[in-house]
Amino acid sequence: MRGPYSRDEGCFPSPCKGEAGRGSTPSRFARTPEMTERARRLRKDLTEAEKKLWRALRRDQLDGLSFRRQHPVGAFVLDFYCPALLLAVEVDGGQHNEAIGRAQDDRRTRWLESKGIAVARFWNNDVLGNLEGVLSEIIRLAEVRRLRHVTPSVSGGGTPPLGEVDR
Repeated sequence: MRGPYSRDEGCFPSPCKGEAGRGSTPSRFARTPEMTERARRLRKDLTEAEKKLWRALRRDQLDGLSFRRQHPVGAFVLDFYCPALLLAVEVDGGQHNEAIGRAQDDRRTRWLESKGIAVARFWNNDVLGNLEGVLSEIIRLAEVRRLRHVTPSVSGGGTPPLGEVDR
């Protein structure tokens, strides 16, 4: 039996145009024109921390992972999103440390996690002052997501398990 992520495919299957994928998130074609316009506006108004992180994430530079910036999912726009691993990366400023900001972030994270999307949050200061540490943590989380979604071979043949090499 195959899980939603397989070693053969290398990523989560993409739904057909107009369909939602396996009950997780609506397809990118299910969003409203207003959501798309909001995401476009946000792409033009990135914070300094978002700009710095985007320079490191774009064009599959980080461990071959493909990220989108300011990507709409449901009622939310994610700062950065890796669709292959269902991994959202959020870069937060000080307003997220206030009670109302924390409550909104908690609600948003719960909703995204209910759709199978993992959320990694970093402070602006961390991105600006310790980009290498942030990138290392994103790579670590990506590996956890990859390992969690690999389905072992039942037949005993085929591709060797992770970590084994041909001798």
